[in-house]
Amino acid sequence: MKKKVYFKTFGCRTNQFDTQVMMANIEDFSITSSEIEADIIVVNSCTVTNGADSSVRGYLHSVKKRVPNAKVILAGCGAISKGESLFEKKEIFGVIGHSQKEQINHFLQKKESFYDIGDLNHIDSTIVSEFIGKSRAFIKIQEGCDFKCSYCIIPQVRGKARSLDEEIILKQIEKLSTNGFGEFILTGTNVGSYGSDKSSSIAKLLKKMSQIRGVRRIRIGSLEPIQIDDEFKELLDEPWMAKHLHIALQHTSDEMLRVMNRRNEYKNDLKLFEEIASHGYALGSDFIVGHPFETKELWDEAIKRVEQIPLTHIHPFTYSKRDNTPSATMSHQVNGDIAKARLAELNLLIKEKNRAFRKNHNENLTVLIENHKDNIYHGYDQYFNKIEVTSDIDITSEWINLNRVEVGDEKNVANFQ
Repeated sequence: MKKKVYFKTFGCRTNQFDTQVMMANIEDFSITSSEIEADIIVVNSCTVTNGADSSVRGYLHSVKKRVPNAKVILAGCGAISKGESLFEKKEIFGVIGHSQKEQINHFLQKKESFYDIGDLNHIDSTIVSEFIGKSRAFIKIQEGCDFKCSYCIIPQVRGKARSLDEEIILKQIEKLSTNGFGEFILTGTNVGSYGSDKSSSIAKLLKKMSQIRGVRRIRIGSLEPIQIDDEFKELLDEPWMAKHLHIALQHTSDEMLRVMNRRNEYKNDLKLFEEIASHGYALGSDFIVGHPFETKELWDEAIKRVEQIPLTHIHPFTYSKRDNTPSATMSHQVNGDIAKARLAELNLLIKEKNRAFRKNHNENLTVLIENHKDNIYHGYDQYFNKIEVTSDIDITSEWINLNRVEVGDEKNVANFQ
């Protein structure tokens, strides 16, 4: 009988894709969705903040109690930043780096503990033809980042920006579309940098993706404002483009953007957002609240600018120190309670803006149903707004069109017959 492997994934969509890469390369083991049944547990870790590291360590400690006989292997970004110390303390059986995940079957067979971190120049070559437990597919198109934002450790653990081979990306989408997937989400460390090392661009890749039979909708994980050029803007009205873009601003105060060593400024950000919104797009962003030097005056300026900018979604978080980054050594740290209050203010404002957007975009909604419980189904429309659908027929993984929806505080609700 084959030994069973359980995968625990922390963090971003890139990590979710990397887990699928490992799953696709398993040959001599079976994959289980039950942690308790596992002989081996692979932890694909995140290290974006100290808090992320703490979550991973907490899981490692707790899983030892729940499944004491399982071998635990650490992968992902945390393997680079914390793997050595955890290995030396014998808290884990093995450690592998990003470049080793395609050899996962080899490492699972090892009888002795191991530490093999590999290198940060690796580019995936695995073609993932199935996404276990998913109705939409994540497609990693690049790895690494050349930016040097003061709060971020990711370039240190993911390496410099490098694009995956276009042929592999397109072949992967062809296989997935043949297997019934119609929505594809492009992901990577810095998605918008795709092609900069290959005399190409993300816009050129999108055009080729759209020509593959079966591709109905393409979402893009996250873009930097400076990466949205005229070539990309020409695609905004294409029917296969999801009507939602996530554009990483991180802040709306120019002084805070300078402190964070960012490459964008509010005047240009506002102009860009207004232009894209004019094409009927919902717009999301990351936002760091409470970064060092964020005074009350700068926050008041920032929140007023958030009111002006056509944002409909937000991925906000209070600043958390990340060891070995410039921001971690900065003075003028912001009190945690103040940061939490600012976060609540920001969330409330975007909640109101999102509800207003949904009121104005409540017809002709195209929804991919992802999961359900009893006869209540859940999915996202083209604007990346969550919708809850009641149906007496099974519509799991189906595309449905809705014209009558009830707009609630948190989500839209509809009936489907």
